Amino acid sequence: MNKLTTSAAIPTRALKLEALSKISASFELFCLASGMEALGEMMDRDAQAICGPRHARGRDRRAHRWGKTKGKIGFHGGKVEIERPRLRGFDGKEQPVPSWEAAVAEDWLGKWALNQMLINVATRKFARSVRLPEGDVPGPAGAGLSKSAASRRFVALSAARMKDWMASDLSDLDLLVIQIDGVHMDEDLILVAAIGVDAKGDKHPLGLAEGATENAATVQSLIDNLVERGLDPAVPRLFIIDGAKALSKAIRRTFGRAAAIQRCQIHKARNIMERLPKSLHASVRCVLRQAWELDDAAKAERLLRNLAQRLEREWSGVAGSILEGIDEILTVTRLGLPKELRRSLACTNIIENAMSTVRRVCRNVKRWRSASMAMRWTAAAMQEAARGFRRLKAHKQLPTLRAALEAHHNKDSHGVLARQAIAA
Repeated sequence: MNKLTTSAAIPTRALKLEALSKISASFELFCLASGMEALGEMMDRDAQAICGPRHARGRDRRAHRWGKTKGKIGFHGGKVEIERPRLRGFDGKEQPVPSWEAAVAEDWLGKWALNQMLINVATRKFARSVRLPEGDVPGPAGAGLSKSAASRRFVALSAARMKDWMASDLSDLDLLVIQIDGVHMDEDLILVAAIGVDAKGDKHPLGLAEGATENAATVQSLIDNLVERGLDPAVPRLFIIDGAKALSKAIRRTFGRAAAIQRCQIHKARNIMERLPKSLHASVRCVLRQAWELDDAAKAERLLRNLAQRLEREWSGVAGSILEGIDEILTVTRLGLPKELRRSLACTNIIENAMSTVRRVCRNVKRWRSASMAMRWTAAAMQEAARGFRRLKAHKQLPTLRAALEAHHNKDSHGVLARQAIAA
């Protein structure tokens, strides 16, 4: 059999026999040598199928042998050098060897680099993470384990995956809920992300948009991207945001002035508490909790207005903050949703959890060189976060949300028609 070589130029069969003789210490080397030998046999069979037996003549031949060359293939532990046959067609052009093409296209090393970056392995430690320093498999120069090689693979694979993700079709997703929030990557860079919840309660990362601030233009670019990919603006949905006015403005511009928007109650309560002295925290928090738990939206609003009135004299700014956006704070209550479903949809916890994964994945990045770099890392992190997504706790009550959204949409449509009739 033809001899295959590793980068250390050791014959594969000899390497395998040596490793087998002390398998307890060299099992990794034994597996690598066995795989290389198996690939060599597959390539020999491909060459025979294309060129026929050696020195044979026949009409079925599509090419002839053209010597051998050395090439490198990547596996999870780095690149290894292997000898492969070359085939030349009768037209003088190089003919591919199917088994070799399949091995090269697999890109195990690139996938391994992406996976290591997502679990916070620094590029300078990549070689150690895939090959033990005291192990028997060598890692010579050119094995693709340097920090620059790992970085190049991460850039290439993360960019390709982000491109596919940002162009994916959304028309088949029966989305009932969309959460939108921003994450500050740098002083002059913010990314706005969207996550959707479908009718079964499954969560889906939807898209990203970059901007210098979380303004209406940045949010609008994200929404426009979602609509271009198949998100129907005519379908009633619940939008959950953290309270930024730019978010509400962009949502209403695309989905109508009566779009159901729920502002995060956790953010609202936190903003109020941060502006009050500790002596008032317990009483104000108790009132807010009562308002969130009430099934009657009118009573909940009355409770909040009474709280604002009590604070008006000494804390007028906080009182104004309580009343600001009060309609959007109680949207899930006005829709008449069950208490368990309201708790799941009254805050931005879903997207906040995804953003925590983004911060964890990106913590090794010391400087963002460009917005596209931040987009690649954040897209990879959001797809990583999606692996741990669980179904919405109150997913069995989502049909109630659909009915409430349709009733809200129909009520608004009738109101628009009535106003148009009066104006005419």
